[in-house]
Amino acid sequence: MSDPSQTRRQRLSIVYGILCVVLMLVIMQLWLLTATMNAFLGGNLQVVWPAAGASFICLALNIGLMRYLVMLDRE
Repeated sequence: MSDPSQTRRQRLSIVYGILCVVLMLVIMQLWLLTATMNAFLGGNLQVVWPAAGASFICLALNIGLMRYLVMLDRE
């Protein structure tokens, strides 16, 4: 059997890695919102829907990672 403290450290490493990825995705979404609003207010309407799609993909990734964290916590 594995040592409980080793398993706890491994899970903690996984949690830190996932939280770093979530943080990067949130920062990317904020940058995307800022760039899209700048383009939209400048009169460029072509970037709105692709940016909304990219933001939705970031949201889906974040939700998936957070659900994985909840599932990991239940084990």
